[in-house]
Amino acid sequence: MGLTKQYLRYTASAVFGVIGSQKANIAYVTLRGGERGRYVAVAACEHVFIWDARKGEKVLILQGQKHEVTFLCPSPDGVHIAVGYEDGAVRIFSLLNGESNVSFNGHKTSVSVMQYDTLGARLVTGSKDTDVIVWDIINECGLYRLRGHKDVITQALFLKDKNLLVTSSKDSFVKWWDLDTQHCFKTMVGHRSEVWGMVLLNQENRLLTGSADSELRAWDINYLQEVGKIRLDTVHASCSAPCITYRYTQRRTGKLAKRILSCRKAGSILREARDRVVSLAADAKARVIACHGNDSVLELFTVLSEEEVQKKMTKKLKKAKKKAAKWVDCLSCAGGELKVALLLQNNTIETYSLRTSDKTPTANKTARLTLGGHRTDVRTLAFSSDNLAVLSASGDTVKVWNRSTLQVIRTMACEYALCSLFVPGDRQIILGTKSGKLQIFELASGSLLETVDAHNGALWSLCLAPDQRGIVTGSADKMVKFWEFELIKDEGTGQKRLTVKHTRTLKLEEDILCVKFSPDHRLLAVSLLDCTVKVFYTDTLKFFLSLYGHKLPVLCLDISHDNTLIATGSADRNVKIWGLDFGDCHRSMFAHDDSVMFLQFVPKTHLFFTAGKDKKIKQWDADKFEHIQTLEGHHREVWCLTISPSGDHIVSSSHDKSLRLWERTREPIILDEEREMEREAEFEESMAKGDVPVIPGETEGEAAPASKKTVETVKAAERIMEALELYKEENRKMEVYKYACQTAGNEVPPPKPNPILVAFGNVSVSRTMVKEKIELEVSLLVLPFPYIPELLTLFNSYIKQGLEVELVCRCLFFLLKIHFGQISSNQMLLSVIDELRTNTVSKVREIRDVMGFNSAALQFLQREIESKEDVMFFADATGQLAEKKKKRRKRERAILTIA
Repeated sequence: MGLTKQYLRYTASAVFGVIGSQKANIAYVTLRGGERGRYVAVAACEHVFIWDARKGEKVLILQGQKHEVTFLCPSPDGVHIAVGYEDGAVRIFSLLNGESNVSFNGHKTSVSVMQYDTLGARLVTGSKDTDVIVWDIINECGLYRLRGHKDVITQALFLKDKNLLVTSSKDSFVKWWDLDTQHCFKTMVGHRSEVWGMVLLNQENRLLTGSADSELRAWDINYLQEVGKIRLDTVHASCSAPCITYRYTQRRTGKLAKRILSCRKAGSILREARDRVVSLAADAKARVIACHGNDSVLELFTVLSEEEVQKKMTKKLKKAKKKAAKWVDCLSCAGGELKVALLLQNNTIETYSLRTSDKTPTANKTARLTLGGHRTDVRTLAFSSDNLAVLSASGDTVKVWNRSTLQVIRTMACEYALCSLFVPGDRQIILGTKSGKLQIFELASGSLLETVDAHNGALWSLCLAPDQRGIVTGSADKMVKFWEFELIKDEGTGQKRLTVKHTRTLKLEEDILCVKFSPDHRLLAVSLLDCTVKVFYTDTLKFFLSLYGHKLPVLCLDISHDNTLIATGSADRNVKIWGLDFGDCHRSMFAHDDSVMFLQFVPKTHLFFTAGKDKKIKQWDADKFEHIQTLEGHHREVWCLTISPSGDHIVSSSHDKSLRLWERTREPIILDEEREMEREAEFEESMAKGDVPVIPGETEGEAAPASKKTVETVKAAERIMEALELYKEENRKMEVYKYACQTAGNEVPPPKPNPILVAFGNVSVSRTMVKEKIELEVSLLVLPFPYIPELLTLFNSYIKQGLEVELVCRCLFFLLKIHFGQISSNQMLLSVIDELRTNTVSKVREIRDVMGFNSAALQFLQREIESKEDVMFFADATGQLAEKKKKRRKRERAILTIA
């Protein structure tokens, strides 16, 4: 039997080159009591970067897992930040240590908006799946899912003094929700197009909405409380002004209360921009509003009080013209200073400051973060011969990175680069540009040595000769040119510098997309726009072979180190492996779901990597024609990759602006396990798309459970079922043992405990479920009903023992809500439910009495200590509060700014 070929796994090592991803917003944060307005949080693919805007340094990384970040929301206390992801998950990170201990999983698709309430105890999230979910941060659970919108949720706002929620969506509706009853009691229909943002003003008595046109609409909100009969009045609208009034009645604290909420259009503000609103932001005082759209204008508006309106009409404070701002966040500081952070579409962060109290406020740029990445997509990469430096070039700059530290060594301006390489010796680099030029740079000085007009069309490919004496270039002008390195004397400095000398030209009938020397320098492979690859002899340039079979142009190719194989990747999504001796196709493999953009052999092996527009990088075996591994991490098209000469490192670039470093480990790859992991990932993805079960006997309503079915919840439900089976089995053993003791005396040995109980420390069988530490609320959603009666009986024993009373009560109410129809119709469960009701009420009262006694004791101790020590608890906090009130009164005399 032959030896089994062993493959080593490549794993993700680092993400660099990205300053901020445009898919998520930018937000000001505070770190360890630092200066306000100094730190900004931005998404960086699946991670979150915290940047120090003053120093331009990355101070903290909040590590993600797989999916891209889509929204950021700092908590009111500034200690935590909520991060929403593309798969619908939400994670709460601590800004003190960067760790995440709380995660929520309820949305099917990406999170589009998040908002904390005033106290930071609840979090509302909206998603592309059109659902709104309210989460309990303290208990780390979902409260309810609100349904009613028909398109992506664009904004969600808690009201401070009322338990209300207002949401907006691309379906052009603004909905008001009563969170006591999880009921939508009002829908505003005054918009003609999508509602993209909204803010609450004037002590939440005015709502400002922005839609797909240039008009910001203002709505007056009136809240009234009346007592009356239960009725639902008819919806009516006045022709003179858009006025919609809804009335509904609810039961609260034993009384019938009827809320009347009326909404009347108060007016509108015309923006200078003509396209849609991307987002609206306001400060905590709601005195300054920032609005920006898809164009290059950021507009700031001040909201004046009635007294100030009498003095002057509301006008625009400042319009700050930038390069296509994608996201904006604003913060007010002491002295009426306004700080604005902009996340631009060109992978740049800019911060500005202005004083709104000035008669003519002017924006001053305070910081610009550009060093850590490219402004446009990186289209070419190259490794130095010593494996230590990485070259990346984009549409305007070329950067050289230190591979170990991932820091930028050199940044040089260049033309639009399509291909690149290190000159032997690693002291110079050569770029091939879209305009057909060759640019030679010296790394020591970071200067451009020479620009050579090489071709009349785009220079698509560049290859170093195996003897390292020259290069070959291929261009869209249908020419392949050969160049030799030369050292000439520079007229300005008098020192020798590198240049290239044109020696030969090969003219062809189609545009050249890729050129590659064979390692023995005997052959030259050229891919053409006519979907073929032609192979020529290097010395005589005579035709040798033609490789045809691809249906679309070959975008990339490479030749193995032993000159026996040539692999080609095409826009037809296939990879073909050819023999270089006779030009026969050994195998054609479907490689990617989109065009294959890059292909390269691992040095001294027959393994090769491909990169595709389907966001994936794949490893293949050219001998066994097997797919070995898929490297997933990029969130957009992968343009190119480069493999280090040692084969230990890979660097890839993508349309998501990120560069990723992959490292070869010593861990072997077992192909069967890889295929199994892929199938599990597909199963989890299909499961996430499933609907949440509807409550039996009821139709799908506005409110629903907040959780969703995942692989983890299924496994948790299986563990619950295993624990219940174990509980039944142990009870049966004990019944047999008791019966045997009654009939045969005490000579019968007791049954041996189950190994699982022994592993948990010889716990009793009733404590098995608690030891499982399962998130019951999530997993109970998928637990089959036949296990519910046994579970209710077990809950009753928990209540009697006083074991996990709070958790058991929460799960008990959840089960009654989900399976109410089946439980109420089961006569066998009536006695269990009745006993549960009695035991639960008595035990909860007992716990409440203990908590009340403890609270009273603590208050008594506080009074005793204060009287003895002659001090007041919280004296410092009280003094600070008084000082803040004084400062607030001073600021209210001027125009307040965004927080």
